[in-house]
Amino acid sequence: MSAHYAFGLQDDDAIIKHRLLTRTATTRGEPPLKKLQKKFMPFATEIEKDADNISDCERLYKAFLQEINTFELPLMKSKSVVDANIREKESFNELQVEIERQILQAQTDIEDLKKQLEQSKIERQHKEECEAIRKLVSLQPPRSETEKLIADLEKEIADLEAENVACVRTLELRKKQFTLLLHVVDELQISIEDEQKSIAYELRAIAEEQKASIEEGSGGASDAMAVD
Repeated sequence: MSAHYAFGLQDDDAIIKHRLLTRTATTRGEPPLKKLQKKFMPFATEIEKDADNISDCERLYKAFLQEINTFELPLMKSKSVVDANIREKESFNELQVEIERQILQAQTDIEDLKKQLEQSKIERQHKEECEAIRKLVSLQPPRSETEKLIADLEKEIADLEAENVACVRTLELRKKQFTLLLHVVDELQISIEDEQKSIAYELRAIAEEQKASIEEGSGGASDAMAVD
């Protein structure tokens, strides 16, 4: 009996990628955002107290700053990755321009080779006609020499045709490489945009949580003063 899963393999990969980008899950320990929140809440609560708790506030403040530094390090690493991706994208753009130039050059070379091939065929045809007339005039040379000459000419034509085919194949290969490069650039751009959105989402979430925590602490202090 086959097993049924809530998500397929592709969905699992997408979920894991999302969690790694948003840092909502880690391989061990608590997620960084939760750890940062746990350091911030006691500090905010201690500040709202009226008691003489300066030492406790300083201790909690240092712990909160240390956790912020710990949380900031992977963000800086992510920024470095984004910057590296941007530089790599610029390099890909330059490579794309170079490939386009090479494709145009290859097309021009192929057209030139085709013209040269046609001209060579015409020249060889003239030579063959002249050679045939000369041979007729010289009282018909041996058949073996005539056959050897024809075979040599056919070999030269075959070599030129093979060279032309190789040039056409090279052009097709360049076109395929260019298409693959465009696909890689598109995927890289999408990955950069997703990562930037993820970082912006985390920053907004932190700001909203801090704002909510401050508002909640202010509301609790007002209620305590009203009871007094």
